[in-house]
Amino acid sequence: MVLNDKINIGMVNFINTAPLYEVWKERAAAAPHEDWQVIEGPPSRLNRMLYNGELDLGFISSHEYALHPDKYRILDGLSISAQGEVGSVFLFSELPIAALDGQTVALSPQSQTSNALIRIILEDYYHIRPHYVESGEAPARLAIGDRALRLKAENRFPLVLDLSQEWQRHSGLPFVFAIWAVREECWKNRGAEVRAIQRELLTCVEIGRRRLKEISAGVAERIPMPPAACHEYLRRIEFDLSPAKVQGLSRFYQKLIDRREVSPRALPLKIL
Repeated sequence: MVLNDKINIGMVNFINTAPLYEVWKERAAAAPHEDWQVIEGPPSRLNRMLYNGELDLGFISSHEYALHPDKYRILDGLSISAQGEVGSVFLFSELPIAALDGQTVALSPQSQTSNALIRIILEDYYHIRPHYVESGEAPARLAIGDRALRLKAENRFPLVLDLSQEWQRHSGLPFVFAIWAVREECWKNRGAEVRAIQRELLTCVEIGRRRLKEISAGVAERIPMPPAACHEYLRRIEFDLSPAKVQGLSRFYQKLIDRREVSPRALPLKIL
């Protein structure tokens, strides 16, 4: 990032961010911020862009922070999270869970977090060892976001496992799928602007929650799904980072540390 350049902000473009992002777009159109530039993408792309310095801050997979904790800080009060069912992060399986031992499970190309979480659920909670592939045909496949909603609507898989629900059932804690993170150098060099963006995001969330029915009706056709079903889905998505969410995120990172998938430096969390 070069001083006096625009701050590049990464925004996930799934409908689960609609309560925040639809309001952001409206407010940006009414009162543009010339120094802020939004770049849309799925979590996996935004992860790479933030790591490479193409973004200054953004919505990223919570797993990305754990991989590179020295590069980022977490913006307080913001997440994509759920307590119990999230409704858009599923393992779709043609077989019962126990029968997946030694079978192939196709991971999602769109989310590091969900790929890490399904390994924890299957290996640590169900004590099975599938073979994981990044793509292709498999008796079980992981899907997130809008694609997960479409597969769920097709109703063709005998087993549909909600990963957030499984996490809470075994850990007793909510799960944080995505966080807002800022690169260390952006925070150090442009901290006041980062705080202004953080305040704007929190304002958008507050307004979006109040207008949830209206926003749901506006984005439901993207899947497509009935507006009432979209409202019920978005009602389950949470955008805060409460103490319980911080605890859930820390538990997830500790699991990753114990499994030697990330450095112990992932904890304690660096929250602004």
